[in-house]
Amino acid sequence: MELAKNCAKSLLSIKAIKLSPNQPFTWASGLKSPIYCDNRKTLSYPEIRGQIRDGLASLVKKYYPEVQVIAGVATGAIAQGVLVAQELGIPFVYVRSAEKKHGLENKVEGVVNKGDKVVVIEDLVSTGQSSLDAVETLRAMGCNVLGMVAIFTYNLPISVQRFQEANVELHTLTNYNILVPEAAAEGYVKESDIEVLNAWSKNPALWSEQHQ
Repeated sequence: MELAKNCAKSLLSIKAIKLSPNQPFTWASGLKSPIYCDNRKTLSYPEIRGQIRDGLASLVKKYYPEVQVIAGVATGAIAQGVLVAQELGIPFVYVRSAEKKHGLENKVEGVVNKGDKVVVIEDLVSTGQSSLDAVETLRAMGCNVLGMVAIFTYNLPISVQRFQEANVELHTLTNYNILVPEAAAEGYVKESDIEVLNAWSKNPALWSEQHQ
């Protein structure tokens, strides 16, 4: 819990995560949201970058000690995945969202073999679809995907359902449920905003419709 709180504070401090209950952000999908997350920013802050690397590596060692390969999801988790693989001293690959249109037309870059025990690294889990697409790509190659480790998840109901249906275990450094009270405690949002933020997480689509 302490690690999760510290990670949430770090993400808020560098504005990798921004909360704006009264002036919602618009996601690429068109969904209105009181939160925006860009964990790529952590790469520009050596101390926080190291904190996240160590945290992700510790989760991998704790839950998946038999891991043989780390796979990052392109593009956001490539850098963090490399850092984790280097820390653990094991091979790294990354999974594209689509096959290249030239050359070898690879969807997985790097060397991974049938039967390899793989842990997938993500920077952010929102609806879970793109994260699980990477898992399915690796499974189709015959890899044994042990689970996924990510920096942050919104804990959206749809993502929880999708991970359960895909039989994929997910562990994160921190999550929305921990972030919101920490944001209030640190003065990033008002206590009165918590109800609004919690309402969004329960039903993002309905919340979005009401804030068009």
